[in-house]
Amino acid sequence: MLPLRLTKKPLKVEDVMKLLCCISKNKKIKLAVRYSVRSALITGGVACICGLVGGLLGLAVGGAVGGLYSAWMERGQFKPIPEVIMELTPSEQQKLYNEVMAILGHLCWLDTMELTMLVMSSKALKQQLLAMVKEFLKGLAH
Repeated sequence: MLPLRLTKKPLKVEDVMKLLCCISKNKKIKLAVRYSVRSALITGGVACICGLVGGLLGLAVGGAVGGLYSAWMERGQFKPIPEVIMELTPSEQQKLYNEVMAILGHLCWLDTMELTMLVMSSKALKQQLLAMVKEFLKGLAH
């Protein structure tokens, strides 16, 4: 039998999602949930048209107007990472769980609380998990 310190309590998917929410909540990062490229195209298009009509001044005004219009159209489309994580489907959460466990697999913990403390006390581990979450969520958007 393994010594008690080397045994790991299996983590539930929801425990891992809570851990990821905890890490990302501290960073206060928001992700574009949809169509940031559309905003850029609208802003650029309006600026281009106004630039052709009004020259340099038209370009400046068009950029400002296009940017304001894009911001108005996309309001509410940026969500905090914890909110996005909790809205994932069960299959997406399972995929995310698998990626997290690939990173955390080398650690030893007794329970979820100890694992959370281990992760929260390691700047490198938090950064690695946060980068993985961002890439995972970007992959879902495409």
